[in-house]
Amino acid sequence: MTSMTRASYDLVAADYARLLPGAHDGRPLDAAIMRAFAELAESPVGDLGCGAGRITRYLHDLGLEAVGVDLSDGMVAEARRLHPHLEFAQGDITGLDLADDSLGSAVVWYSTVHMPAEEVPWREFHRVVKPGGYLLHAFKLGNRVRHLSHAYGHDVDLDVYWHDMDVVVTGATEAGFNEVARPERQKGVDEAGPQAFLLLRKRNPGA
Repeated sequence: MTSMTRASYDLVAADYARLLPGAHDGRPLDAAIMRAFAELAESPVGDLGCGAGRITRYLHDLGLEAVGVDLSDGMVAEARRLHPHLEFAQGDITGLDLADDSLGSAVVWYSTVHMPAEEVPWREFHRVVKPGGYLLHAFKLGNRVRHLSHAYGHDVDLDVYWHDMDVVVTGATEAGFNEVARPERQKGVDEAGPQAFLLLRKRNPGA
């Protein structure tokens, strides 16, 4: 699954960056949630699954020191081209090349849509965020999977998953996060279903 995901995003990277230039175009609620997160977050913030870096840049513009990590070399190349003042690295969110407790906070913005909810690497996210640090997770809300064979003008081979909120929260809390908020919104005109945002905070040792 990881190799197919990586190959598909390498293929679409340039067109993805061209077609999705802004962080929250036409989605003011999403932008408001990110701004609220930025008021709570501490740097450095890891944008885990950063794509072409649009969220990384938005976090930077909100005053945070943000670094991006993405599975796709093509996406990382686009992120570096578009945002040369920011730091990006190739990496797998299921096994990050980051030290324990090295991130003040983290964003996982639709980065888990190609894995079942039960496989989201919550323990790895927990490992790299410092105690007391916040994590904001955005995902497609529901309980279904759809195969995607064409996207951004290219043939791809991707499964897209909608995640159940209770399953997501259970995985996060069992890994060591506390739930802070779980806002949801109905689908936009270009979306196939409702969207969810889960704000979490890593428990301090012994809490």
